Amino acid sequence: MSAQPKIVMQATGLVKRYGQVTALDGADFELRAGEILAVIGDNGAGKSSLIKCLSGATIPDEGEIQLDGHTIHFKSPIDARRSGIETVYQDLAVAPAMTIAENLFLGRELRRPGLAGMLGMIDKKKMLEESIARMNELKVGIRSMLQAVETLSGGQRQCVAVARAAAFAQHVVIMDEPTAALGVKEGNMVLELIRRVRDKGLPVVLISHNMPHVFEVADRIHIARLGKRAAVVNPKYISMSDTVAVMTGAKAVGDLPPEALAH
Repeated sequence: MSAQPKIVMQATGLVKRYGQVTALDGADFELRAGEILAVIGDNGAGKSSLIKCLSGATIPDEGEIQLDGHTIHFKSPIDARRSGIETVYQDLAVAPAMTIAENLFLGRELRRPGLAGMLGMIDKKKMLEESIARMNELKVGIRSMLQAVETLSGGQRQCVAVARAAAFAQHVVIMDEPTAALGVKEGNMVLELIRRVRDKGLPVVLISHNMPHVFEVADRIHIARLGKRAAVVNPKYISMSDTVAVMTGAKAVGDLPPEALAH
């Protein structure tokens, strides 16, 4: 029997309360090397709170998060980024009037060498060269890195955001509803890019309501329910309807065949 891929990121017993509301009630999470892990759940299941804890946007009240076996305490998304965790949010954090190259390095601009860099001058030539190399590596077909992002389609803009995350992530890429509001063709373009990010060696956490997309790209599916992890299932051995039934509580995890549960 082959050994399981190593666990890159793990959370144990996460609790998050907002006054009288308990958003996370002892939630567990496990992301392995080289996988796309989809996170699904009904409204109020706690998936958004879980992802916010993993990406540094929220500090859990209880529980532990580990990255590569070391306990971490994020106080902000910047802490998570420093640890090599990049998040692509549904409301795209791109600057429409700026070029693709400028967007890829937004907030992480490269300085020119020597005194010019010390005086704050940006190395636009190097940024352009690296942008072309990174987009080529992910096979993103955009004519020019000097195009303004506002000239791109919705799918192409999403690809820029995903490529930026892949360029700077060292451990994990988290994607929050990356295909929402996209047409079929553009959604497929983004799904293909997500596969390439995984194939590049970065594990991906995919939060999505789009079940066909989840079943198309996910290696495992984490089902959140009532603030906990209800189950992790293998999309090869479970139907979409059974997955939704577990998510909504219409079907008990114990009623699933053993092969449906991912290990």
